[in-house]
Amino acid sequence: MDRKLVPHHSHWGAFNAVVEDGRVVGAVPFDLDPDPSPLIEATPDAVHSPTRITRPMVRSGWLQNGQVSGAGRGREPFVPVEWEEALDLVAGELARVRREGGPAAIMGGSQGWSSAGHFHEARGQLRRFLAAGGGFVDQTSNYSFGTALTFLPHILGSAQGVTGPLTSWQSIARHTRLFVLFGGANPKNTQVAKGGCAWHGTSGAFAALAQAGVRVVNISPIREDGPEAVSPEWIPIRPNTDTAMMLALAHTLVSERRHDKAFLERYCSGFDRVLPYLTGAKDGVPKDAAWAAAITGVPAGMIRALARQMWATRTMLTASWSLQRADHGEQPYWALVLLAACLGQIGLPGGGFGFGYGSGAALAEPPLSFPGPAMPVLPNPARLAIPAARIADCLLHPGERYDYDGKSATYPDIRLVYWAGGNPFHHHQDLNRLRRAWRRPETIIVHEPWWTATARHADIVLPATTSLERNDLGGSPRDRFVIAMHKAIEPVGNARADFDIFLDLARRLGCEESFAERRDEALWLRYIYGTFRERAHSNLVPDFDTFWQKGWLEIPLRAQEYVLFAEFRADPENHPLRTPSGRIEIYSDEIARFAYDDCPPHPAWIEPAEWLGGGQPPPAQPDGCGAGQRARQDCGARDIGDQSARCQEPRHRRWRSRARVQRARGLLCGRIRDRGRAPRRRSAFLWRLVRPRGGRGRAGLRPRQRQCSDARPWHIAAEPGSEFGDGARRSRQMR
Repeated sequence: MDRKLVPHHSHWGAFNAVVEDGRVVGAVPFDLDPDPSPLIEATPDAVHSPTRITRPMVRSGWLQNGQVSGAGRGREPFVPVEWEEALDLVAGELARVRREGGPAAIMGGSQGWSSAGHFHEARGQLRRFLAAGGGFVDQTSNYSFGTALTFLPHILGSAQGVTGPLTSWQSIARHTRLFVLFGGANPKNTQVAKGGCAWHGTSGAFAALAQAGVRVVNISPIREDGPEAVSPEWIPIRPNTDTAMMLALAHTLVSERRHDKAFLERYCSGFDRVLPYLTGAKDGVPKDAAWAAAITGVPAGMIRALARQMWATRTMLTASWSLQRADHGEQPYWALVLLAACLGQIGLPGGGFGFGYGSGAALAEPPLSFPGPAMPVLPNPARLAIPAARIADCLLHPGERYDYDGKSATYPDIRLVYWAGGNPFHHHQDLNRLRRAWRRPETIIVHEPWWTATARHADIVLPATTSLERNDLGGSPRDRFVIAMHKAIEPVGNARADFDIFLDLARRLGCEESFAERRDEALWLRYIYGTFRERAHSNLVPDFDTFWQKGWLEIPLRAQEYVLFAEFRADPENHPLRTPSGRIEIYSDEIARFAYDDCPPHPAWIEPAEWLGGGQPPPAQPDGCGAGQRARQDCGARDIGDQSARCQEPRHRRWRSRARVQRARGLLCGRIRDRGRAPRRRSAFLWRLVRPRGGRGRAGLRPRQRQCSDARPWHIAAEPGSEFGDGARRSRQMR
């Protein structure tokens, strides 16, 4: 038996693939990972899944009738074709649509994580290919924290408060005495990072907090959102009402004269303009603890006591990414910044705020001494892009005007969608609406290893390799390790790497030189690594051959502790924020100029379109559809393989027990959310600042769905003929 260990990387961690007779049969965790994720155990099942696509396929209706109708997508069978025929079809469609409609008619869709490798990352390859061919319609922002990514630069000057690095765990363990988690900080979410996470340090960080005696308070509808290692106190709160509680905490500080006036005057702008709203002088409604208690279900006395405890000690505040994935999602983040500003601890060790401490890996690790490798980007000559979460709107309403982040634009008329990387039928909101929009383009081309719902709703499907079927360089911008991703096995079936597919297409379309720059896979890896080594200026980075043989290298940390906004706190005149005032914008004149009727220029409580308001107490520890996912499940997706199945209850038992719980509590399906990994629904700033023009009512509103937070296929009210099978929700993280 031929058995070998092959170094590799994934979004869940680095590992050595166990290969026997040309098959991946196991995964051994990276030796230096202190807490490896069990999700890597799913690797063999995913690579050799029966849902793998092994040869090019074309939808029968499209092959017979051409671009007549997309109504057969997701319904009609596929016809296998040879690679040369498939590539000719794809090249012909790209040339035709570009000739007839220009770059604005081609959408380069790949919003998602795809592979952990820098070179073979599918979205980068697709963007490079379409840019080399003349341009395309791209997507901006993302689904995970799209609201914050768009909104935070207006009030903080950048999105670092959500993308990281945040104030480090080391600083919190040494200096924080009270850690308040809005939406929790569930360690299961920190098993994964886009690009890969070879160092899982969050469990050790929570253990250090416990050892240091840091008091942790979990404010969430779900008890298990609090990390068990720190024995958190639990304050159950009505979902989608965090903003009201944050405002009441700030009101308590102000009314009892405990707010830091000096900090607010020197480091913040506009507090005096927010104060009338907070005290009720503006609208006659003081945002006090009694007011918030009726909204949140949290007793007024508990709110006031927590505010005083925050004021009395070094306090770190955080809110999970899920809070901004909701109606008016910018408001809880803005309110948290207001609360932190009133406490006056922003920029101090162990104090202030940060978003997403439990939402992903390595967010709270100190910065690296130098950045890791990166694939060079080819600019899009068309300079066209739409917000990521507005794909369905774009396809359904070409030519319609919309506002986004204070600017006005028009949806292009998309005639061809080219998708490689990600799975919109896994993470886009309102899947039935997306499915209707998906019928409109003339042609949809997909690269995919598995028969996901996206692949099954395509016209031409090209089988792509997984990362274990090619060589690459792995690593996340936040992770300290760079991993040599050695090819472990030959491609499954007739699958090809995305780069090889695009290279053949570029030859047909006359853009091979600009796409490949006369480099194959081996030359690209050496070029990317060589550029990284030159930029590092460090003898810690060996030559490529030495690195490749060893299998990894470690980038040293810049310091053992890091404090967000420390330089700004120490010298705001010489280190101003990149906001109009150079300070924290508690009131934003810039947002006021947008004149959006549903996004005021300061933090405010705005009743969400969907919540449990109106006189009923918050549910205690919901076991229904919003209960937290299991630690070994991947983001709620129906994963392929035994690893995921072993960590799930039998479907009939889970569904029946949840239904009984819901009936007993009088809850509606889908009304309680997992605050650590909420479903991809309307995200306020991303939608509230993306507003359709015309008479379609409130901006961004969608018909409500019966959708539950763990997003199982049977929770979707599918249209007749719709199919969402085992591979339907598989995101392409193994790409």
